[in-house]
Amino acid sequence: MLTLSKDQIHDVAEVVLRDAAERGLTTGSQLPTERSLANSLSSSRSAVRGALALLEAVDVVSREVGRGTYLKCDPLSAMISLDSTAITSVAVLYDIGPSDVMAARQAFEPMAMFIAVVEATETDFEEIARCVDACERAEDYDEFEHWDLAFHRSLMEATHNPLLLRMYSLIEAARKGDLWGSMKRRGDTHERRHCSYVQHAAIYEALRNRDGRGAQEAMSAHLEYVSNFLRENSRR
Repeated sequence: MLTLSKDQIHDVAEVVLRDAAERGLTTGSQLPTERSLANSLSSSRSAVRGALALLEAVDVVSREVGRGTYLKCDPLSAMISLDSTAITSVAVLYDIGPSDVMAARQAFEPMAMFIAVVEATETDFEEIARCVDACERAEDYDEFEHWDLAFHRSLMEATHNPLLLRMYSLIEAARKGDLWGSMKRRGDTHERRHCSYVQHAAIYEALRNRDGRGAQEAMSAHLEYVSNFLRENSRR
């Protein structure tokens, strides 16, 4: 299996920005989809996905679930001012193994539920519910994984804490590494996806009821399930 190096991710991020500049895109413009960028740049989707995750982590783009990716600054300015050290520090996340990612998630996400319970608005609940419903309807691994990522991000956005969201962006970037995706895809089944959906729904219901302890426990149980799933697939 080919794993992207931090230098490759860095290079693709620069190419994405250069392509945006050549298209005449500027602050607030929507970037093409991952698939379109991969085709036009003759790159793999995993490389483009990694590049976008890096650009988001260093605040060059914003990704809105179900809507698209938008530039937060002029692409030429971003290319000039972008700190390559910052990109490299984020890119190295792709060298972190799934067990380390899960340990970080288990320490971080359950406790964030207490903040989401207090701060979540009706709009947040609607977005979380939208992601849960989309997980239930997902017909394959790629579709489910897209909405699984969206679900967890919507929970973090419900905290309305920019520092927590930035910290979560690092975890999210590490989740998008090739090793993580390969292990999850290898053990993917309809039953596994349905079980995750049921757990997502339990987290949502606890949040909806403003039950902080229930949401924390539901998230812990879900992450323990994912951790066990990844551990089993690492032995296959």
